[in-house]
Amino acid sequence: MTRYNIQEIQTKPFEGQKPGTSGLRKRVKIFQQEHYTENFIQAILDAMPEPGVAGSTLIAAANGVKKLYIGQDAILSTPAASNIIRQYKADGGILLTASHNPGGPDNDFGIKYNVRNGGPAPESVTDKIFQRTKEITTYKALDAGELDLSKIGTHTYGPMEVEIIDSVKDYVTLLEGIFDFPLIKSFLSSNPSYRAIFLEALGLPPSSVQQCQPLPDFGGAHPDPNLTYAHSLVEVVERDNIPFGAASDGDGDRNMIYGKGAFVTPSDSVAVIADWADVIPYFKKTGLRGLARSMPTSNAIDYVAKAKGVEVFEVPTGWKFFGNLMDAGRLSICGEESFGTGSDHIREKDGLWAVVAWLNIIAAANQKNPGTGINELLQEHYSKYGRSFFSRYDYEEVSSEGAKKFTDNLDSLFADASFVGSKFGEFTIAGTNNFSYTDPIDGSVSKNQGHIGATVRMYIERYSKDESQFKKNTAEGLQPLIDAALEFTKLKEYLGREEPTVIT
Repeated sequence: MTRYNIQEIQTKPFEGQKPGTSGLRKRVKIFQQEHYTENFIQAILDAMPEPGVAGSTLIAAANGVKKLYIGQDAILSTPAASNIIRQYKADGGILLTASHNPGGPDNDFGIKYNVRNGGPAPESVTDKIFQRTKEITTYKALDAGELDLSKIGTHTYGPMEVEIIDSVKDYVTLLEGIFDFPLIKSFLSSNPSYRAIFLEALGLPPSSVQQCQPLPDFGGAHPDPNLTYAHSLVEVVERDNIPFGAASDGDGDRNMIYGKGAFVTPSDSVAVIADWADVIPYFKKTGLRGLARSMPTSNAIDYVAKAKGVEVFEVPTGWKFFGNLMDAGRLSICGEESFGTGSDHIREKDGLWAVVAWLNIIAAANQKNPGTGINELLQEHYSKYGRSFFSRYDYEEVSSEGAKKFTDNLDSLFADASFVGSKFGEFTIAGTNNFSYTDPIDGSVSKNQGHIGATVRMYIERYSKDESQFKKNTAEGLQPLIDAALEFTKLKEYLGREEPTVIT
């Protein structure tokens, strides 16, 4: 009988191991420091909600764990991981992902802890994790040798059972139970997950999926599905007159929908999905319990909620805020302007779910009106609800000094009573506020949204019910408001930038 030794290794705290809305993200070289990663994993295990780690089923390698589930070849998308936590009734999961950030030795890595509902840990837990990272002196490690992650099966290492599972099987089964695959497949005929869904389940040709081979550095690309970083998709769709294109990110939880001459903003995407929910089998069964969006996301979904007579929630950025509402049975569909869309089928945003939702909607629409595509669906939506022109300007790698001057100027404007009512171009300032959120389920309060970093983001939105405006491109529809915002914020002056790095 093989004996396995549990070692207790001396260590000391590292500064700055504070999890954000999506866990701890740092440069790869930082995680490669001796004890750095082990410290953070141990802190997660120490901070686990009751009953804690002893005897639990946790998707992660750590001490004292009864059973460990790992995706084959150590690859598991974030949505698939959320599903597995829920389906296997695990007590939590540790995801190794930097999401949509660039990967590789000189770029980013991340570790995120999800709780037993399959969603990101709430602030009450991440605060405990951070506190533990500041006081840790030892961590435990099981001397079990190398794990073979390439073969599906179950292995025992001392008191711990390790099961290597198919990375996509359970997730594909989940989606097949949500959407009308026969309808989509019939309509279409007249990443590992992408292959399994599009090639096998839906019968599309191999040429329909690209860049789905897992690579440590994503092939040198920036795995963020937006018009800037997914420009190769945009070019191919426009050049070859492709009616439907979609992109996702490194861990499969974000999405971009793009057809010939038709970019779907994330805000419009979630609103359209919500409006067409009754053609998706899953929502035919569950009904529409409620809708939600993050604070920076346009209010397009608000109009859908009002028309359907359901609640709508405005929450801080971070999918964990949707999870509480879902667990309470008050939320079905939600989204973020940062290309995150999802529903209560799991507790993470789900890029592939959104893509298949659009295919389901287009297939259903074509049963009534053959030839309906993305553009037609958008114009129909605008005619019904009005259009929320929306854009986000990202100014990346700005100086901290310039960013501080920029925010100080905003603070002074907001504090000046005469600012409300002042005019800039054709616009009048109606009001100002600093967003805070009180969770209607547990009463917790979240203030001072934003994150520490070198990026300044400006969100611009204008609502119109004028049908003559609906076919304008976003930039044209927003330009007067953008000009006004740049004027009173003095953004160009403080940041020293004439143009944003990314426009979405």
